Amino acid sequence: MDISVEELTSVDKEVTLKAKREDLQEDFDKAYKKYKSQIQLPGFRPGKVPMGLVKKRFGKEIEQEEISSIVQKVFEKEVVPEYEPVGETEMLEFNWENDELEVKFKIGSKPEVEISDLSKIKVNKMVHDVTDEEVEEEIERTLEREGNWEVVDEPASKETQVIVDVVSKNHGDEDKDQKIDLRKDDADDFLKALKGKKAGDVVEMTIPHGDHEDELEITLKKVQKLHAAELNEEIIKDQSNGEASNKDEFKSYIKSRMQEYYDQTAEDLFKNDVADALVEAHDFEVPETFVAQIQGSYVDQLKQQQGGELPDHFDPEEYKARMKDRAVREAKWSFISQKLQETFEEIEIKPEDIDEHLGMEAARYGVAPDQLKQYYAQQPQMLEQLRSSIRENKVFDILQDKVAIKELGKDKYRELQDKKDKKNK
Repeated sequence: MDISVEELTSVDKEVTLKAKREDLQEDFDKAYKKYKSQIQLPGFRPGKVPMGLVKKRFGKEIEQEEISSIVQKVFEKEVVPEYEPVGETEMLEFNWENDELEVKFKIGSKPEVEISDLSKIKVNKMVHDVTDEEVEEEIERTLEREGNWEVVDEPASKETQVIVDVVSKNHGDEDKDQKIDLRKDDADDFLKALKGKKAGDVVEMTIPHGDHEDELEITLKKVQKLHAAELNEEIIKDQSNGEASNKDEFKSYIKSRMQEYYDQTAEDLFKNDVADALVEAHDFEVPETFVAQIQGSYVDQLKQQQGGELPDHFDPEEYKARMKDRAVREAKWSFISQKLQETFEEIEIKPEDIDEHLGMEAARYGVAPDQLKQYYAQQPQMLEQLRSSIRENKVFDILQDKVAIKELGKDKYRELQDKKDKKNK
């Protein structure tokens, strides 16, 4: 079989396989003999159907199946070892006409990545120490969650929640018994319309809805006020999983958990920011087939989140197009990460690294570490994904000592992130 390769880009190739009937005849003959022994037709003993009849009745299907098998073998034995494709190979053309075969594939190859001077990569990192005031605010929120809403004979205000029936005069839709917490910022429009109103009042208002404004008729049915729970021994034990028995211990417990949250959040944000900075600093092409594979994974993830079924109106191709920039960024980071793993000689995965990671996973899902370890041992693909995740975490650990980090307080960091997000929109 003749194999030719055309360079589409530095990382994308078009592979063409060509063959004539005489090149494939030996494989066809073997296939016919195999199927002849299996085919049963009325009037013939098993395996005794004349070859001419086999070819006449089943020749097209047998040859088509054999061609597919031959192409796959040639691709795996000759194309894969030579070009080491990355991403999902895309078949562009498959023609078997006039005793001539022509098959075209699009494959991607691993790009050449040269890591730039890491000391010139600048990354902001959020640093925040939880304050006593934040602890008190969190305890207050906890008591509110444990409290209850009681109906009051008062007008609606910033301190209340209302139960309403909402009718859209534009669309005719009616939503009964809707709860609107007027304390929340996103309820400002409703607060303006309902403030001072009491149960039984009917109010008309407009709200933005897509490219127009929706006219609403709101019937106020109940006004409720929140009665927060008291910080007693029962709530302290329940909210701390039994780790605290008094108010001081509870404050310490809350502060510790909040600090863990901020530390983990800062770590996650740093990983994302340093990956973005490295992607921005390295300009190289990524294979379209690899990007397409990542785009497909986004659709699969969305499908899982929707319980295995996508909405009828959902357009996978339109969704993939919208996610193209993100997929390119993820593809670039994948190749940069691989290069960094090759560059950092100190990266080594030890058995204790896997044990530590599995221990954290076991605690998260509430299973025994040995049970999870046994599960991974039976899933080679998942075990390799685990090792890959550990290797990448080690890359981030090393990068913290290689790149230029500017530590920022929580508020300043968020301010800069908001500006960055607005700029990227």
